[in-house]
Amino acid sequence: MNLPGAARGRGGVHTPAPGRALACRMRGFTLPELAIALGILAILLAMAIPSYQSYRQQVNVTIATRDIGQIYSRLESYIALYNNPPPNLAAVGEDQVLDPWGHPYVYLSFQGLNGKGQMRKDKNLVPINTQFDLYSAGADGQSRPPLTAKESQDDVILANDGAYIGLASNY
Repeated sequence: MNLPGAARGRGGVHTPAPGRALACRMRGFTLPELAIALGILAILLAMAIPSYQSYRQQVNVTIATRDIGQIYSRLESYIALYNNPPPNLAAVGEDQVLDPWGHPYVYLSFQGLNGKGQMRKDKNLVPINTQFDLYSAGADGQSRPPLTAKESQDDVILANDGAYIGLASNY
């Protein structure tokens, strides 16, 4: 029996032709080829991870904005019924809602509040709402009343009595 590309060796055993033997031995990658492939993969990951993190941050801000809008609607319904803002989020059944970063939403009613110290303030230190503040402390979970504070820049806020809902850094 004659196979193409094979030569008959001693004892009738078929051995591969000289050109075929070389092709049979080269089945894997060499170390430089693997290093180049891993280098390319590392570069692609280095570009993809920040893009993904930025995308996740945008998604989380969108979710927090939606949640604050829904809570705001419940607060406005409460105010329409009782002519005052509720004392806390439990009064409207929203006290167990967590923001996308796992922190509870922050609500501050201005009823009975002495001074403007705790109220959220814009760059001119003017309160951004008239009856209550509602916001998410953002990814870092930290916040301070002035929106210009570093801790407040990633907060998702309700401002202008519901006319603006979004990042404090964009307000």
